[in-house]
Amino acid sequence: MVAGVLAIDAGNSKTDVALIATDGRLVGTARGGPFVPHRVGAEAAVEGLTDLVLAACADAGIRPDAAGPIVQHVAACFANADLPPEQEALEHAVAAHGWGESSEVFNDTFAVLRAGVDEPRGIAVVCGAGINCSGVLPGRAPVRFAAVGHISGDWGGGGHLWQEAMWWAARAEDGRGPDTRLRTELPGHFGLQSMAELIEAVHLGAITEARSLELTPVLFEVAARGDATAAAIVRRQAEEVVALAVAAMRRLDVLDEPIDVVLGGGVITAGHALLMDAIDRLLGAQAPLATTTVVRTPPVVGAALLGLDRIGAPAPARDRLRDSYAQPAADLAP
Repeated sequence: MVAGVLAIDAGNSKTDVALIATDGRLVGTARGGPFVPHRVGAEAAVEGLTDLVLAACADAGIRPDAAGPIVQHVAACFANADLPPEQEALEHAVAAHGWGESSEVFNDTFAVLRAGVDEPRGIAVVCGAGINCSGVLPGRAPVRFAAVGHISGDWGGGGHLWQEAMWWAARAEDGRGPDTRLRTELPGHFGLQSMAELIEAVHLGAITEARSLELTPVLFEVAARGDATAAAIVRRQAEEVVALAVAAMRRLDVLDEPIDVVLGGGVITAGHALLMDAIDRLLGAQAPLATTTVVRTPPVVGAALLGLDRIGAPAPARDRLRDSYAQPAADLAP
């Protein structure tokens, strides 16, 4: 056993792995691609983490003993671990690899929350490719949401917003809706002349889903320039962020108490003024004692802190870990 915690933050766009000593020192890191258990299954997805775990060990200058665990505890925070059966399958898959004496699997919102607070107490809303929320209060069961898309009542996130922008732009072009600069700006981003060309390119696969995500920042740019339709979409996203946070506070019975609301995910951390101002205004009206924080610390820090919490590491160890990630990101992962 060479380290205290193996921390994994595996998301829709990338995966970060970190080895943390019991005193909070960051001893090894690795970075890989997306984590998609909903497409390949839990076992295959976790098996795909093996090379990253070995790379983190190599970065630390250690060679794992195949006969024993690498660390005391594995803290794995996964995107797409939304429903209890999904989390259970992932927990079994992680435990089967024997990387730690013990292991826990969390939804990735818990990593964002822990990264943004000094103690595990508060609300996290993550608006990245999708949107999700969790809430933690000592002595209470955590609050979670299904967060599997439209069928579970969700709205927003980057993977939804570009489609919403296209919906309004398409209707502007064919006369079913009000005019909007989205009608020209969206196709123009790809060098196309009309929404008809853009619709065809997306539908036939000439523009992939990954490239279509580039349209979400275009939406925010158009909104910032005063386009009414684009601005309304952004305000709706703010309303959804606040709706999740307020629902979680209500379920924890802390709506009228001081509570940290931690915001993360690429749509949030991009810092769009129209979105953030609307979130602050709406949340302040409904939960005036809540304190909002935008977390730009890598979520793997939150996973590592959850692991240090579990092994009973003292506060200086947690501070040392945070200090390690205060370095430039290029110094922390290959």
